[in-house]
Amino acid sequence: MNFLRFAARRLLEMAATLLGASFVVYGAMYLAPGSPASFLLSGRSASPAALQAINQQYHLDDPFLVRYLRWLGQVVRGDFGRSITYRTDVSTVLADRLPATLLLVAMALVIVLAAGLVLGWIGAVRGGATDSTILVTTTLAIGTPSFVAAVLLQGVFAVGLGWFPSSGAGEGLGDMLWHLTLPAIALALYLIGMLARVTRSAMLEALDGDHVTVARSRGVPERQVIGRHVFRNSLGTVLTTSGLIVSTLLVCTILVESAFSIGGIGQLLELSTTTKDFPTVQAVSLIIVALFMVVNLVVDLLHPLVDPRVTLGSRRNDA
Repeated sequence: MNFLRFAARRLLEMAATLLGASFVVYGAMYLAPGSPASFLLSGRSASPAALQAINQQYHLDDPFLVRYLRWLGQVVRGDFGRSITYRTDVSTVLADRLPATLLLVAMALVIVLAAGLVLGWIGAVRGGATDSTILVTTTLAIGTPSFVAAVLLQGVFAVGLGWFPSSGAGEGLGDMLWHLTLPAIALALYLIGMLARVTRSAMLEALDGDHVTVARSRGVPERQVIGRHVFRNSLGTVLTTSGLIVSTLLVCTILVESAFSIGGIGQLLELSTTTKDFPTVQAVSLIIVALFMVVNLVVDLLHPLVDPRVTLGSRRNDA
């Protein structure tokens, strides 16, 4: 029952937050200079009648609140409007672009979790020169922006060695995995360093705990001490960081998709912002906000499972 009440309360909070975000997302584009009509006219002069027809078609001459409520009602029904740039439904454009972005984020997340956890584990357990080497490596990774990593990987492994494609998302699952390998690594590099450091710090803190000393004094094998008493007690911190990692991946994918011309929603958002494609920008922004909130909800629901000291609705440092 506590789980259901907590989930219901969080869903209500998400709905309220999403409503507020929708108002900000819808209104923000109208604060920028320019208008969709100017893009549609492509710099050509137009008669007042032609300009009025464009404004009526896209409801640009209606009061702001009327436009927002009309758009919100359409969004609730799953209708994000019609793209000004592509002259088709935004939902159709998103359906074509979203799979590549989701696959890219999923691949990058797998790479981050695998490499970050392993490096953090090794650094905390081995110590010495191994730990120092990992610290230097992760520092370099953290200091390398995603777009810089994208350019370097593209120049070496795509253009120089020819091992991977230099652009595009591919067609079919196998081809997409091949095309998105370099972009996923570029997207994951910075976050690997961050997760490795967080894992290392959490495990070092757990290694100093009394429960570890007691387990060792009882003759528990070191492998079990590390796995059950150290790493498991570090998972709460790692899980919280993983939520931040997913959110960061969703944001940074814009840069990587542009570098590799992947054609996902990140590149779509960049292009739509440039061309004042209001319906597309609003839809993509709202989807990203919704994904952020879903990630945070999943982290909150999983936290008590990996760390029994945390209860639903509480934070670890409040316990």
